[in-house]
Amino acid sequence: MPEQSNDYRVVVFGAGGVGKSSLVLRFVKGTFRESYIPTIEDTYRQVISCDKSICTLQITDTTGSHQFPAMQRLSISKGHAFILVYSITSRQSLEELKPIYEQICQIKGDVESIPIMLVGNKNDENQNREVDSSEGEAMAKKWKCAFMETSAKLNHNVKELFQELLNLEKRRTVSLQIDGRKSKQQKRKEKLKGKCVVM
Repeated sequence: MPEQSNDYRVVVFGAGGVGKSSLVLRFVKGTFRESYIPTIEDTYRQVISCDKSICTLQITDTTGSHQFPAMQRLSISKGHAFILVYSITSRQSLEELKPIYEQICQIKGDVESIPIMLVGNKNDENQNREVDSSEGEAMAKKWKCAFMETSAKLNHNVKELFQELLNLEKRRTVSLQIDGRKSKQQKRKEKLKGKCVVM
């Protein structure tokens, strides 16, 4: 089967239970599920704008277990961009990303030209925090990738995470906005700019 050039593939990696599926589902469907259901591998599609034309953002939500190394390698070799998720409530989940990052480096070679986001999810659970945001930032700097903290539960930084990841793509112009249409929110922001309202 020939490679489809109009697909933009994002692969989400991370330990079990860090909220990979929650982030993806929150972004694609706007929903959040309290219960934890382990994923083997799911693919979600979202239409985005790519080099002024429309393409499909294909998000692969991978398994949190290490039982499927061949699947992991395949996901990496086909991926255009990567989201590495850990939970801010689990130092172990950050540690588990190291071999995955190393594997991305091995398979992809020069990772500086590949969009990678390190994501500390569950920042709504600050009281149980084990990983400080400065540690996440330091790790991202070491890995030469971008960093963000999110909460799938509160829908905090979820859309921003995917937009930021697309902004990191240097070879193509990829955006969540389709054919330059601005979202209602953006229009409202621009409308409100420069207007003072006395309450």
